[in-house]
Amino acid sequence: MSAARPLALLGGTFDPIHNAHLRVAWEAAEFLDADVSLLPAHVPPHRDQPLAGAEQRAALVRLALAGQNRLRLDTRELRREGPSYTVDTLLELRAELGEEHPLVLLVGADAFAGLPEWHRWKELFELAHIGVLTRPGHNGVLPTELRTKIASRRCSETRFVREAPAGRVIAIPVTPLDISATQVRALLADGREPRYLMPDALFADPGLLAPYRGGG
Repeated sequence: MSAARPLALLGGTFDPIHNAHLRVAWEAAEFLDADVSLLPAHVPPHRDQPLAGAEQRAALVRLALAGQNRLRLDTRELRREGPSYTVDTLLELRAELGEEHPLVLLVGADAFAGLPEWHRWKELFELAHIGVLTRPGHNGVLPTELRTKIASRRCSETRFVREAPAGRVIAIPVTPLDISATQVRALLADGREPRYLMPDALFADPGLLAPYRGGG
C-alpha cells in the first residue's frame, strides 16, 4: 500500500477558469484526500481552441488558486508543443513520481463516456486511476467497449485508490454548479461582470480578462 497521498489531475482549457472548475477540484481533493493539479491544455484535441493564450490562462488559474494548498497549477501541457494528449502527461508524471505513487485522472461523466475516442485510451488505466466526476441523477450510457474495459475495475471505496498506483475507476460525487466557460465568455464580451461565477481575485487586474472583452 502506498503511503503517498494520491495526486489527482484535472485537465481542461480553463478558458477562463470559473467556480465550477474550482468546486469540483476541491470536492475531489476532499473525497480522495488527494492533492489536485489543474492542467490547462495547450492544444486540446477534442474541442475548439482556447480564446486566450497559454500565459493568460495560466495567470488566471494561478490567481484563482491563491490562498489554499490542496489545488495547484501544473503548466506542463502549456509548455509542450502539439496536442495535449493525456497519455503523454501521465507518462511524464509516472517518470517523475515513480511507479507506486497513486495517480487519479479526473474526468466529467460525459467526457468519460467518450473515453474510447481519446488518444491511446486503453493505456490510461495502466498509468492512473480514473475518477469520474458524477452529478446527482446522472445515468449516462457507456459504450460497450468502455463498459467491458472497466467491468472489473470499478470500486466505491477510496482505500482501493490509495492501495494501488493505477487501474481503478471510482465515481466522485460533485455539486452541480450550472456555470460554463461559454457563459462566462459571453458575459465578458457583452461588457458585463460575471462576479460570483468566477473568483473575485480575477477582476482585480483588468488586463487578465482583456482577451474575453470583445476584441481585447
